[in-house]
Amino acid sequence: MRLGIRIFLVYALFIGLTGYFVLNTVMKEVRPGVRQSTEETLVDTANLLAEVLRQDVRNGTLSQSHFPDVLKAYGLRQPGANIWGLPKNQVNNRVYVTDAKGIVLLDSSGEAVGQDYSRWNDVYLTLRGEYGARSTRSDPQDANSSVMHVGAPIRDDGRIIGVVTIAKPNSSLQPYVDRTERRLLWYGAGLVVLGLLFAALLSLWLSKSLRRLTHYAQAVSEGRRVELPHYRGGELAQLSAAVEHMRTQLEGKAYVERYVHTLTHELKSPLAAIRGAAELLHEDMPVEQRRRFVSNIDSESARVQQLIERLLSLAMVEQRQGLEEYATIPLAELIDETLVAQHARIAGKGLRVEQRIAAEINVTGERFLLRQAFANLLENALDFTPANGTLRFDAEQLGNGLKVTVFNSAEPIPEYALPRLSERFYSLPRPDSGRKSTGLGLNFVEEVVQLHGGEFGIANVEGGVLVSLRFA
Repeated sequence: MRLGIRIFLVYALFIGLTGYFVLNTVMKEVRPGVRQSTEETLVDTANLLAEVLRQDVRNGTLSQSHFPDVLKAYGLRQPGANIWGLPKNQVNNRVYVTDAKGIVLLDSSGEAVGQDYSRWNDVYLTLRGEYGARSTRSDPQDANSSVMHVGAPIRDDGRIIGVVTIAKPNSSLQPYVDRTERRLLWYGAGLVVLGLLFAALLSLWLSKSLRRLTHYAQAVSEGRRVELPHYRGGELAQLSAAVEHMRTQLEGKAYVERYVHTLTHELKSPLAAIRGAAELLHEDMPVEQRRRFVSNIDSESARVQQLIERLLSLAMVEQRQGLEEYATIPLAELIDETLVAQHARIAGKGLRVEQRIAAEINVTGERFLLRQAFANLLENALDFTPANGTLRFDAEQLGNGLKVTVFNSAEPIPEYALPRLSERFYSLPRPDSGRKSTGLGLNFVEEVVQLHGGEFGIANVEGGVLVSLRFA
């Protein structure tokens, strides 16, 4: 299982369990909380009515007072209230009054007048000077039929002469409980979803960061050039730096070993020629023959020097994973510089040069490397272009990219050699001299193009050879 999925699942499990326990705890507190709030309101109302009814209860004139008519009118009222979006169109409170013995003197429902309520807790406890309250089911088989009763003492000179009780069905509170529970569920679900979304984004970010580092390590192990991922501090930045340090250490050792073997192999031939010519010069020989051996020593020395210089340039490019500068360079101007540097060879062969690159076309990268690459490309083309041949430079924009082509009239390249032309030290004999070059020129060009995020290609076309460079 991928690391990002593991992180997401652990985070999701934590959020899910936390959300479940928190919501479960809160949901269990909703119903008691609503009832406690309602009970507190009933206590205030009961005590208010106890003061209002005190004089009539003391005088025994409660039934002859206007209060029974008030209760009857109260029961018929239709408030038409809108309480936080919930309509209330009828009153639900029942009011009854008992005397000091618990006998019901007045009942807003008209059902219990004359009955003995002294055994009910709301009356029994209140008459004893305690807080009297009870919750009783009107239907013993229906848990939703419970009614809350709160009693308040009616006092006269400190003596309890009766009890007034306010009863409210718990079912009248259920819509508010249901609405609160629904809101809590929606809010809880929303928070859980947001938490899971955050977990997904976190796991994606972490997975993407690690994936970039993994791709970098794979590319390095395959010998491909790729830039080191950059992170803003933390463990990922430390890991990235450690991987890069390891790459540098391992690549450096392997690179030195490979180049020592390569350089040793490539230097054997010219050094052997120089040594043989030097030994022969110790002997007496005609002046013309001596001059030929001296010329051999000079040409082979130049070959060694050129080989070393190109190896150093190639090593510098191969060891880099990215560009050190990004300059915008006019391409036509860059090509003109390389043509001017080779003006003598071009004029000597009588070549026709067609530079058809528009002045507004630019290439982005390191000027020094690009100039060296185009110089190597031009030098290679000059080696194979016959006298009075043609050199043609073209460029075109491809979306955000750039394609540069260099054509030179020449004999077709053998099919077996085409895929190997950019290999290190692979070279074909030059038509003029029959000798091979160092085989590093095109390899350097390919490395520079790849370092700029591009592609190098070479193919036979009608009338000659076409080299194409694609820059991203």
